[in-house]
Amino acid sequence: MIAPVYSAEVSSPSSRGFLTSLPELGISIGILLGYISNVIFGKLTLKLGWRLMLGVAAIPSVILAFGIVQMPESPRWLVMQGRLGEAKKILLLISNSKEEAEARFRDIKVAVGIDENCNEDFVNLPKKTHGEGAWKELLLRPTPAVRVGRRRLLLTSTAGIVASLTVLASCLTIVEYHTGRKLLWALSLSIIATYVFVAFFNIGLAPVTWVYSSEIFPLKLRAQGYSIGVAVNRLMNATISMSFISLYKAITIGGAFFMFAGVSVIAWFFFYFLFPETKGRSLEELELLFSNGIMARNETMELQPRARSNNV
Repeated sequence: MIAPVYSAEVSSPSSRGFLTSLPELGISIGILLGYISNVIFGKLTLKLGWRLMLGVAAIPSVILAFGIVQMPESPRWLVMQGRLGEAKKILLLISNSKEEAEARFRDIKVAVGIDENCNEDFVNLPKKTHGEGAWKELLLRPTPAVRVGRRRLLLTSTAGIVASLTVLASCLTIVEYHTGRKLLWALSLSIIATYVFVAFFNIGLAPVTWVYSSEIFPLKLRAQGYSIGVAVNRLMNATISMSFISLYKAITIGGAFFMFAGVSVIAWFFFYFLFPETKGRSLEELELLFSNGIMARNETMELQPRARSNNV
C-alpha cells in the first residue's frame, strides 16, 4: 500500500507514472525469482531445501530495510504537519531543478490551505482529518506509463482482456460440448488466449491501477483512500478465488469466462467516460481537476501539462 503512495508523493509529474508502477513490476519479478529459486532448492535434500526456500526471502528484506532508512520523508506529509522548512529541503533534493521544487512547494501549500507566500519553517495547522470522507471520495466520485499515458494504456489493456477472455470462453465452451475426439486446436487456442490475457493485463490494468489510485484522492485523504482501494482489491481477489469452482459448475467454465469478459466490457466504458488522462499533471492540479467533477468524455479528456508563468 505505502510504496505507490510514497512514489507518487515524492516524484515529479514527468516520472510519477513510471515510479508508481515499479512496485507492481517488482512484485511480478519477485514471484518469478521465487519460482526459479524454489526449482533450484527443490533439488536439495528435503531437510535443507524447504528451509532455504523460506530463508532466502530474508535477503532482499534486509537490503530493503537499510534502504528505507535512507529514504526522505514525503514532502506533502511534512507540509500537512506544518513542517515547511523540512519539506522545502526535501523538494530541493528530489526535484529536477530549483524552479520545479519551488513550484511544487507552492502547489502543496495551496492544497493544504497555507498561503503560498508563507516563508515560515513551521506553521500550526487546524485539526487534521483521520480518514473522514475517504469512502465518499472512493464510492461517490470515482472519476478518477509514462510515454503512452494512463488512459490509453487502460483502454488498450482492457480491450485486449475482453478479446482474450472471449476467445478463451468460446474455445472452452466448444471443448466442453464437443463429443468425440479432443479438439487440439481449441485447447491450443485456449492456452494462447490465456497468455494473451496475462500480457494485456500486465501492460495496463496491473500497473496503471496503482498509479491512478495514488493520484485521484486529495492530499488529506490519499493514504486512507488508497488503503481502502487495496483492501477492496484483495477482497475481490479472494472472492473470485473461493467462488470460481462453484461458479463454473453453475454456469459452465465457458460461461464463467464469458461473465468475466462482460465485466471487462463494463470496465472499458467506465474508463472511457470517467477516467481523464493524468499524465504530466502535478498531484495538486489533479486534486483541483477531480474536485470539479470533470468527465473524461469532454474537452479535457486528453490533458496537457499546464504552462507555468513566472507570476505563479
